[in-house]
Amino acid sequence: MLTVIPSLTPEFVAELNFLAHYDLDTMQEGFKVHKDADPEVIASTQRLFDKKLITLPDGGYLTALGREVAEQLQSVLTIIGGK
Repeated sequence: MLTVIPSLTPEFVAELNFLAHYDLDTMQEGFKVHKDADPEVIASTQRLFDKKLITLPDGGYLTALGREVAEQLQSVLTIIGGK
């Protein structure tokens, strides 16, 4: 089965960047994106919320699915970044 790989559009990268900043050592920390934040960040949090990866359209906490995605993303970033 062929896997379709999404293009690395600026929007997609913004979503990945937002997810990469979650601290996976605790479930007690979330994010609040304020109305005066960069419009790209505001839009990316809305898209992540629409995809059910975060709990609120302006940030919040990772959902169970969001946590899985963030864990995989952070693993990839660690391997590629050589950390």
